[in-house]
Parts: sequence; structure tokens; C-alpha cells
Amino acid sequence: MSRAVLLVSLLLVGCQAEVDLSPERWAADYERFMEAQLVDRTEAGVATGENGAVTVAYNGLAARAGLEALKQGGNAVDAAMTTALTQVALTAGAPISYFGIMSLVYYDAETDQVYTMNAEWNTVLGEDDPASIPGGVNLSSPQGIYGTAVSGRTALVGGFMKGVGAAHERFGRLPWEEVFAPAIHVAEQGFPISKKVEGYWSGRAADLARLPETKATFLKEDGSAYTEGDVLRQPALAATLRAVAGQGTDYMYGGPWAEKAAAAVQADGGLMTVEDLAAYDVIWDEPLTADLGDGWQIHTNPPPNGGGVVMIEAQRLAATAGLLEEGHWTEAPGALRKALDVTRASLLDFVPPELAASLVGGEFTPATRVTPEHAERLWNVIETGLPFGNWAEPRPGHSDDVVAIDSDGNIAAITHSINAVLWGKTAIVVDGITIGDPASFQQTRIARLAPGSRLPAPTQTGILFRDGEPVLGFASMGSGLHQRTFQGLLNVMHFGMTVDEAIDTPDFFMPNADPATGQLTFRVPGGQFPREVLDGTGYAYEEIYPEEARFGGEGLWVAIQRDPETGELRAASHNRNNSAAVAW
Repeated sequence: MSRAVLLVSLLLVGCQAEVDLSPERWAADYERFMEAQLVDRTEAGVATGENGAVTVAYNGLAARAGLEALKQGGNAVDAAMTTALTQVALTAGAPISYFGIMSLVYYDAETDQVYTMNAEWNTVLGEDDPASIPGGVNLSSPQGIYGTAVSGRTALVGGFMKGVGAAHERFGRLPWEEVFAPAIHVAEQGFPISKKVEGYWSGRAADLARLPETKATFLKEDGSAYTEGDVLRQPALAATLRAVAGQGTDYMYGGPWAEKAAAAVQADGGLMTVEDLAAYDVIWDEPLTADLGDGWQIHTNPPPNGGGVVMIEAQRLAATAGLLEEGHWTEAPGALRKALDVTRASLLDFVPPELAASLVGGEFTPATRVTPEHAERLWNVIETGLPFGNWAEPRPGHSDDVVAIDSDGNIAAITHSINAVLWGKTAIVVDGITIGDPASFQQTRIARLAPGSRLPAPTQTGILFRDGEPVLGFASMGSGLHQRTFQGLLNVMHFGMTVDEAIDTPDFFMPNADPATGQLTFRVPGGQFPREVLDGTGYAYEEIYPEEARFGGEGLWVAIQRDPETGELRAASHNRNNSAAVAW
């Protein structure tokens, strides 16, 4: 080794040794953002800067942790992964999990290329009869929303932690151990339970008491649930995160944790094995790209992810339907009616492709669904009337998102989720890491795949270009993520809104389906749409207020804009919870 190379190596080692993302380095901000965790927003969080920005749908403290990664020389991937890891610790693994899923869209400024990573569910190799997997979720019922059956067969192989490792290995700049520091701190020191998070326990108290390890992890010593003001500490989780930080993701995918996880799932009748975890790998691919007109181009996750296809399909349908000619859907009943019909088309994702092709009168493949010709055929069918999922006549009277941009212009947008309702009905916990029940409501989709295959996920994450320049990174979550992404993109592209304006503009949610008739009722945030606009659609509707929004079909969409000429960043977070946008 030459003296010059040796000197550079020593300098790099010295720089790395100085990196310390522990909240002890930013203690004042840590306390301030921790207090803010207890407060829900009524409008989008906004931050501007030129050196970097991070935004999240939930848990503003996690965004501040990601910003610290940027401030200490990290790039957008470092910031995004630090943020995501911290988010899970701040939610006790209920709506998101270290054994959940992740999708990433990444713009690399040096190469001017967009990359995608799929770290979503794998089905279980030994599951040869998915139609018989127990369980279900009834979104129209306060009780049914928490699931109907306990079975280890409802577990799938999650790629979140494998995705964190793969993204960091390929693009990360900071030491691997450091991206875990804020999450480990939260797990060890604890976080206070807010009124909203208290609801996690009230809805799941019986399920959390079912298994000894879960009970010891998430209930008090006397067996009671955590309530507002209590502090939850997760020492077992902190130990697991330290092991992954020290040994790499193989600790979870083939090592000690994998063995414990497989045993826990099998103890509840599941078929998952250590081989399932050891076989898991992320999928790197080129982005699915679509030219949306007027200089706009979108880059998103390609199949086997399913959300990107549906997102582009909806934008094509909006143009075909002439939706923009009607005005904005918050002001014009005709526009709202068309917007509802456009987003209703996503129901076709839940029927066999052969049936969908026969309804549309042409091929129904990912490649055809993103074309203008398909949009024309599909809109004609929608106007005639789909044979299912039609609107009822009017009556009287979790997951999380992260978007990060660094000073070099790199953009990382991720969505990650447990894809289950608050821990899942099984509520399995292994060394602090939660294992949900995502197969409990996706039996039909799993049955279409060979065992051990990648399950399509509905996540909608992407980067928007204008005239060849990246100008917006975005991510969405929640049961109404499709509706929310559809509206957010239109607000920015065609109504000239900033990202915070696009988020604060009233949005419609995922519709509610009557399980008996299949008829749909659209849902909107209470008191934000003019009554004459709602009545003018001719469709039945329901107004949902903030305390009900999470289970009322709400979608969450966060984004960061970048001015390609000045480099100025404008980040915006969600407007109905403890989110935050930060920048410097």
C-alpha cells in the first residue's frame, strides 16, 4: 500500500470515527421532538433548506434523527434508513415492523439514474394451500378490523431489515452501526405513550396477553395495558438491534433471530422455516417510468410491486376522463365524481387477471395497464358500470413513509409497513421484533403465486421529474394510499400547488364497502368539503373526523420538492398526526 493510499485510508477511518448519531449529540432537539410526538397536527409540517431535508408521515422525532445523519455527512439513503429504523422503535412495532416490508425509489445524482428496490413480502415455501389460511379483516366493523383468527400461517417473510442492509451497502455513506444509534436509544430509554398510541393497546389488549413473550414485552408487570403518559422501554429490542448493527442482517435472515422466529411461528401452526428467511433477497430493478405530459415524468417501483402500475393507470384515467376540465374536486361535484370513479378502478387489482381482461376488453398486464390506450378502454367500462364495487345511492341526512434529499441532490423515497392492523391478531414478538399477520387477508393473492414468491404490494413511492430534472420525491401509506397519492400528484402537477398546499387541500379517503352488497360509500374528512359538492356527486358519502381517520380509509402522502435551478428544498409532512418535516 502506498503512503498516499494509506494516508487517505487513515483519514477516512478518522472521519468515520467522528460520526455519532446518538441523540446525546443533539439532546435539546431530541427532547423537543419527543414532546412533539404527543401532539397531532392539523396542517402539514413544512421545512425549507438547501443542504438536506427529511419528511415523514408519522413520528417527527424519526425525521430529526434522519436529519442528523445528513448533518454528519450522510446521504439521502443514510437519512432515510436512520429515519425508518427509528420510526419502528417509536411505534412499538405496531403499524410498522423490522420484519415488515419496504419499497425504495432512489435517485443518484452522480449518475443521474433512478434505482428501485423491492423488499416486500415473500410467501412461505411450505404453504401449498393458501386459500385455507385462516383470518380476515372487515374494514366496515370496529371489531372486524382487528382480525378474526389466530394462526402462524398468517405470517409472511418480511424484507424490511434485509432492505435496510441492501440499500446501505449499495448507496450508504455512514458507518452501518451508526444508522441504528437513534433507534437503539429510543428502545433503551423509552418513549411516552400519547393518547392516540394508547388506543393501540386498548384495541389489542387481549391479543397482547396471549403469548408470554408478547405479554412481557408490551404489557406492564401486572398485565395491564400501557396508557397515556406511561413510558415504554424495549430492552429486548435494543439488544436485537445491537446484534444486527454488529453482525449485519444475516443475524435475522439465517442466524439466531431467524431460528427463534421460525420456532415461534411454527408454535402457532405456521409453516415458515429458517430456510424461508435464508432464501430471502431484495430485488433491485430499473424503475417503471411513464411520461404524463406537459414535461412531467414519473419513476416508481416496477412489478412485482403492484402500486406503481395502479398509480400510473390512475393518472392516465384522469386525463382520459377529462377530470381536470371539471375544476378541482373540492369545488366541483363533477370533478369529485370522476376522481372517485378513477380511483375505484384499483378494485380490479383484486380480481383474477383473466376476469379483468374480459371486462376491459383487452390485455390486463402491468405493461398494458400503464398505456393511454388501456386507460381509454377502462374508462369506457367504468362509465358503463363495473359489475362490482358500484357506489351506493345517497342516504338521508399504519405503515410509514420517509423521503430524504441530501446536498448532492440524491433522493430516497421509501414506504414501509407491517401490513397488518396494529401488531396483527397473532401478536407474535421475537426478541422485541413484531411478526404480523399479513396473510390473513391476502389469501387470494397468495394463491395466484408459487410458494416462496414475492407478493405484489400496493405501495406507491416515486420520484417526479419535470423536463428531465428530478423535482419531487414522494411516498404514501395507509389504506387510502392510492386515493391520497392520486390527489397529491394532481395537485402538484396540474394545480401548481406546493407540497404542503397539496397535502392541506381536503382529500377523499378509501371508500367503505358494504360486505353484504358490495356497494361503496365514499369518505371525506369531516367539515372540509362543501356540502353542495358532496351532495352533487349523487353518491352516498360519510364524513370522518381526525380521531377516526386512521381506520376510516385515510391515506397519507409526504413529499419533498427541489427547485432544479436554485437547489432550494421544500419538505412537507402529513397533516393529521405527529409527523414532521425538517431541513437545513
